[in-house]
Amino acid sequence: MDKTVLITGAGQRIGAQTARSLHRIGYRIAVHYNTSDTQSNALVASLNAERNDSAFAIQCDLSTATFADDLIAAVNDYWGRLDLLVNNASIYEPSALNIGDVDAWDRIISTNLRAPYLLSIGSIPMLREANGAIINLTDIYAMRPQLGHAVYCASKAGLAGLTKALALDLAPHIRVNGVAPGPIMWAAGDDPDHRLEVMQKTPLGRLGATTDIADAVCYLASAPYVTGQIIEVDGGRSIFI
Repeated sequence: MDKTVLITGAGQRIGAQTARSLHRIGYRIAVHYNTSDTQSNALVASLNAERNDSAFAIQCDLSTATFADDLIAAVNDYWGRLDLLVNNASIYEPSALNIGDVDAWDRIISTNLRAPYLLSIGSIPMLREANGAIINLTDIYAMRPQLGHAVYCASKAGLAGLTKALALDLAPHIRVNGVAPGPIMWAAGDDPDHRLEVMQKTPLGRLGATTDIADAVCYLASAPYVTGQIIEVDGGRSIFI
């Protein structure tokens, strides 16, 4: 299999597991990162140890003006094709509504919504040639907002809408879907009471694993009659009243 995938924010956490899982089913992996240099290069080394010349790393700040062109050119120069784009990179942080932080708005929207849009649009020629696909990592909080995280929730709601809009615009040659994680990994500094509340409102009563998200991505990557869908992988959290 010579299919290739570009995964943003692939150096750690869900992104790194998605890279491992797609690599396991035969994909060659372009690992994008911004600051996680050590983790990203270690991941690439481990993937190449399993299968020679099957992964490489690309450092890029998704807030720069030319990032999309830079990433697409790097993949084209290295492998000459792109079959799958996974927009995984994301900023998760609370919103200080009492001060209306414009810098926080710009920073979160830039990474969580603007970057997937520009990278998706820039990837169209290569993905269309490959009859490829785009998979966006949204969030269950896109539809059921989390208290104190207005900007983050807005960014993910926008990404969910973008997923469906692009699925319509890019059919039939490019499929576009999303995966909405629920409670998978705790954020650093999460309040213990918040964690307890989340678990009490998750029917399966436990955290999911990064492999749960990666498995959903792998499914969508190989589901030729699925587009415009967002799969919620959340232990039932989104159905709790």
